Amino acid sequence: MKSVKLLFSLLAAAAVIMSVSPASASVPVDETLAMEIADDTVAPEQNVIAESAPDIEYTTSESADAAMTKRDNKDFDDTFDVGKTLSKFVEETGFVPVIDEDQAKEGFEGFIQRYGFIIMIIISLVLLYLAIVKKFEPLLLLPIAFGMLLTNLPGANMFHEALFADGHVHWSMFADHNNPAGLIDYLYLGVKLGIYPCIIFVGVGAMTDFGPLIANPKSLLLGAAAQFGIFATFLGALALGFNYWEAGSIGIIGGADGPTSIYLTSKLAPSLLAPIAVAAYSYMALVPVIQPPIMKALTTEKERKIEMKQLRNVSKTEKILFPIVITIIISLLLPSAAPLIGCLMLGNLLKESGVTERLSKTVQNELMNIVTIFLGISVGATATAATFLSLQTIEIMVMGVLAFSLGSASGVILAKIINLFSKDKINPLIGSAGVSAVPMAARVSQTVGQKYNPGNFLLMHAMGPNVAGVIGSAVAAGILLSFFPM
Repeated sequence: MKSVKLLFSLLAAAAVIMSVSPASASVPVDETLAMEIADDTVAPEQNVIAESAPDIEYTTSESADAAMTKRDNKDFDDTFDVGKTLSKFVEETGFVPVIDEDQAKEGFEGFIQRYGFIIMIIISLVLLYLAIVKKFEPLLLLPIAFGMLLTNLPGANMFHEALFADGHVHWSMFADHNNPAGLIDYLYLGVKLGIYPCIIFVGVGAMTDFGPLIANPKSLLLGAAAQFGIFATFLGALALGFNYWEAGSIGIIGGADGPTSIYLTSKLAPSLLAPIAVAAYSYMALVPVIQPPIMKALTTEKERKIEMKQLRNVSKTEKILFPIVITIIISLLLPSAAPLIGCLMLGNLLKESGVTERLSKTVQNELMNIVTIFLGISVGATATAATFLSLQTIEIMVMGVLAFSLGSASGVILAKIINLFSKDKINPLIGSAGVSAVPMAARVSQTVGQKYNPGNFLLMHAMGPNVAGVIGSAVAAGILLSFFPM
């Protein structure tokens, strides 16, 4: 008889789901939670993440694990009630409002609290369209967009901002059996602890050839100049009212380096991680759209036609010594940049040493791909309606494109200045490749240059400032971390 009643309740639940209309499903946040989390003293009776299990009584001396082992069918049969079970099932679906109307806010904030998840789902679908159909940086934009979709699905409980409130990981809440953490909560630890960006830098290093930079050391200056966009945007963000930590995180978008942006933001301003990550990877994907007008506006047709001498051959010894020497010098001068620079140079040494081919291939492929998936999903999951749908996000997106544009323009301008004092002229177009979007920015320099001189081959020359930009953005992140510690 109990089995019949259970089957009946399941069928009734399916019917109710089909008839219930969608409503607000934003998970309410207790306003006193932030203060309680700061002291890691969340009361045991507060269920801030998920509803507790069905009410089955056990003695207080029994642990949760022991109680679980004592459960059997008779316990369920004795407490089972069709009405209560059906009501609880319906309440836990994503189609029923979970906002406490007594705590609901008014005006725009109230609208976002009730319906923001719908807007965020639409935004995630747009990003998926851009990644799949338009192929805008799909390797990271697609998992970011899907992570955004997962975190905004009502009732999924895959990511809980309360676990990372105030910029800290609240480990005691992870151990709470009554409020289990979700899948993405565990994946996000790799972002919060700075693990994923550093592992990605190992892969980037293994795929990077520093030969053009070694052959033409002037390229390092062009890569450094492109970081001007970071610090100019930092000042602009301060003028708009952001604090030092937030302004530094916004400015790093100008380096056009997604992993560095995520690494720095996770340390300085975790609350801005979602908009900054989306901005950084969006503008990396838009390099072929943003850079050409800037390059043409700052150069003459004669300058665009400049042909550069072929680069000298770089010996294997130089390529092996370069990552070792750079790691030592930068880590001694700027210890806060050591994690990023060290991982970048480790990957490059695996490639250039010639004795770790298997490891080099692994970090370039399997490891890089796995971490990219985890990084994208967990970063996208931070894009909840409460944090993403704000004027602040619009300001970040606008300042991000300005930072990227200033970085591109600075490299071109420095190349023109160097030409005033140099016998061997530099094609200023390669200066725009000083941003860290490898190798896309270098390809844009090649494409624009060939439009004006079909016999011009700027790709290898542009790779010099391009890889210098990777080093430069990591150094810039280290400087910001040293000035504004966590």
